[in-house]
Amino acid sequence: MTTHPLGSPFVRDQLSQRTFPLNEKRLQPEGEYILYWMQSTQRFEDNWALRLATIEADRIGKPLLIHHELTTTSAHASARFHTFVLEGARDLARRAEALGLTYRFALGPSSADHLAARACVVVTDLFPTDGVAERSAHLAARADCRVLAVDSAGVVPSAAFHKEEYAARTIRPKLARLLELSLEPVADRAPKRQLAADLLSSLGVDWLDVAHCDIAAEVASSDVDHAVGAVATHGGLHAARERLHAFVADGLQAYAERRRNPSDVAGSSRLSPYLHYGMISPVEVVTKVRAGTGRTEADSFLNEMLTWRELSFNFCLRNPSYASLAALPDWAQRSMNRHALDAREVTYPLEQLERAETHDAVWNAGQRELVETGQMHNVVRMLWGKSVLTWAPTYALALEWLIHLNNKYGLDGRDPNSFAGIQWCFGKFDRPFAARPVWGTIRSMSLSRALVKYDMSGYLERWGGTDRQLSLIGGQGMGRAGAETPRW
Repeated sequence: MTTHPLGSPFVRDQLSQRTFPLNEKRLQPEGEYILYWMQSTQRFEDNWALRLATIEADRIGKPLLIHHELTTTSAHASARFHTFVLEGARDLARRAEALGLTYRFALGPSSADHLAARACVVVTDLFPTDGVAERSAHLAARADCRVLAVDSAGVVPSAAFHKEEYAARTIRPKLARLLELSLEPVADRAPKRQLAADLLSSLGVDWLDVAHCDIAAEVASSDVDHAVGAVATHGGLHAARERLHAFVADGLQAYAERRRNPSDVAGSSRLSPYLHYGMISPVEVVTKVRAGTGRTEADSFLNEMLTWRELSFNFCLRNPSYASLAALPDWAQRSMNRHALDAREVTYPLEQLERAETHDAVWNAGQRELVETGQMHNVVRMLWGKSVLTWAPTYALALEWLIHLNNKYGLDGRDPNSFAGIQWCFGKFDRPFAARPVWGTIRSMSLSRALVKYDMSGYLERWGGTDRQLSLIGGQGMGRAGAETPRW
């Protein structure tokens, strides 16, 4: 496979598909540097925004400043997410100098507007969720220079899909045609001009020495939700690569079967937090998986890693209603309208769900895993989401509560994959089934049958707490066998 140098026709063609102008302003030739505002692609490898910023810096003979920041203004800012991001930033800071990159990290109020005022052009990341798109649009409206958003989130450029894709089966053949080309490697390099120390100090930004700071102390002094505490999963490229290596060495063996076993801790990749924050490239994951195992195991994982992940990004990018019931297909809308007044056998308030105080041991175990680790096994997560659909007083509240719980506790919350997975519980990317009370024609799933269908013994032993009783309400179907379900 050819390795393409930075600035080659291949790279420029990829960048033309991945770059989206956010304003109509011109490049400011009197600016002092190119600013790469790192947001959702928190890595140096396979980073198309960094590649564009480097090319632009060399083209106009300016240095490049990589600015990465973490503020407390997001809806779910917490010790958990702050710690994870700071750990990733520490990896970046420790590697930047050896790579010839000027990388700086700020903790506190945003400095992006301030830095944009002295930039020739601002390059940032294209990402439809987690507030990235809103922050980028805000800066683009206020900046005096051109602002460009670059897509590095997926393997295939999102522009290859001009409209919202209907389902996995519609995007899969399109991905297959573009995959090999999109995986061709690029030889990255540092920009030719370095940013002078006196210019850097003149910017007046209170950057954090993240390479050497006490992360726990920095988080403790931040105005965030400390009730959602740090977890054992560490952030950063080093931790992501360790997880990927372990998964390829073990978890991929018989993956198609092991992924369905919640008691098999090693049977799923657990890479979603790193992919959400862009700490590891999906290109690296795909390449390592394809090289590290047999075709059957790789195909099973890559169907989820590629097909469902790229479908999710397309959904959130192309559908502005991705967080509401308006995003659902017409058949699901009609079903919910017909069954809106169906009596629920049990309902819970959000606070009780959040405390994992339901009648069902499997659901409680999944909620506890999410709260305590920031992650949840994929099989349990589908059951967790489907159950709330019938336990909330309305469909709209069920969706709102699932998004809240996932965003508040999940390390991969606020990600397109998470929004798509939650919406799948309500019929997105799916088809209608035989009508049932409350469910209507939306695919049903039963927690009680999960105890028969899946090996839950080890999972319940680990996360079940003291309420390991079987479901008191159940007997509903799991949906038709063989139907596609998402990697969530």
